[in-house]
Amino acid sequence: MKIPSVEQESVDSNSILLENKVNNKLGYSKTKRSIDVIGAILGLLILLPIFFIVGILIKIEDPKGPVFFKQIRVGKDGSEFNMYKFRSMVTDAEEKLAELLSLNQVSGAMFKMKNDPRVTKIGRFIRKTSIDELPQLLNVLKGEMSLVGPRPPLSREVKEYTNYQMQRLLVTPGCTGIWQASARSSVGFEEMVEMDLYYIRNRSLFLDFKIILKTITVFLGSKNAF
Repeated sequence: MKIPSVEQESVDSNSILLENKVNNKLGYSKTKRSIDVIGAILGLLILLPIFFIVGILIKIEDPKGPVFFKQIRVGKDGSEFNMYKFRSMVTDAEEKLAELLSLNQVSGAMFKMKNDPRVTKIGRFIRKTSIDELPQLLNVLKGEMSLVGPRPPLSREVKEYTNYQMQRLLVTPGCTGIWQASARSSVGFEEMVEMDLYYIRNRSLFLDFKIILKTITVFLGSKNAF
């Protein structure tokens, strides 16, 4: 199964995607939301044992820190919300970020570092397998996220966006997308933007389904995850 890549479509980097060209048809939107709710509920029920085990392991390594980590992210039309994850870093990770910005390993308005010293031992494992992302199913239930959509950015990242890059915020962000399912941390910010805009221009239930299936295989252990 092949996920569409940005090379399959000619993209004018100076063009602005008009909102009326986004697939916001009522039938698609309602069906997508129904799939999100059903998928999130089933996922939470099936994965409950994993939640329990990961929570215990996080507490064993760092008894004083919380199991879950929440962070303000930017969603559709610039609305902010708290995105949930399993905590994979030390408790003062945000305070230590300023010391590491010069070591960023991806270009553009996004921070990624392969051997980030803030990541805990259990954190490295749950990041590698993307188990740390599972609590975002709660965001899906709340309607703040979808199962499939662009990665929700941080507020400090959005402040650096051009008008062209702001188009990522035209739709509800997702737990997974073309970038996560096909490239993840192996591409830079600009390439991620093009992948997200390809999705926004072409999103459909069929494409969503392909991305979900691809994600399941990739998240079982990707060499590009960090």
